[in-house]
Amino acid sequence: MSKMTLGSHPYLLGFEQLERLLERNAKSGNEGYPPFNIEQTSETSYRITLAVAGFSEDDLAITLEDRQLVIRGRQSDETDGRIYLHRGIAARQFQRSFVLAEGVEVGEAVMENGLLHIDLSRMEPEKVVQRIGIRKG
Repeated sequence: MSKMTLGSHPYLLGFEQLERLLERNAKSGNEGYPPFNIEQTSETSYRITLAVAGFSEDDLAITLEDRQLVIRGRQSDETDGRIYLHRGIAARQFQRSFVLAEGVEVGEAVMENGLLHIDLSRMEPEKVVQRIGIRKG
């Protein structure tokens, strides 16, 4: 028996891109750092919160690439002549990716008490009924 995929199901036409998005997200291998929450703040809005203690606004970059929200963090590893007897807080890089559905728009990003909040909103698509004419062959 062969494996049925979204792209090969006879009633789901044009969903190949969704299947590719799922595969890309599964391969991204997001590790557990930094920890994050996703909450629904209303019927059409969401908030992603990342715990980014030790990062400043200048250390963070938020981009939207092909419906993929990418948050990158890179701390500068400047020691400023410091001599550490123990260094348990490392300057660590990260990249977190979230695939956004069509119609989801990124709002503002706010840094507050070591937490980065990114607001998202979903636009309701217009419901369109279209009649298709039949041409004589």
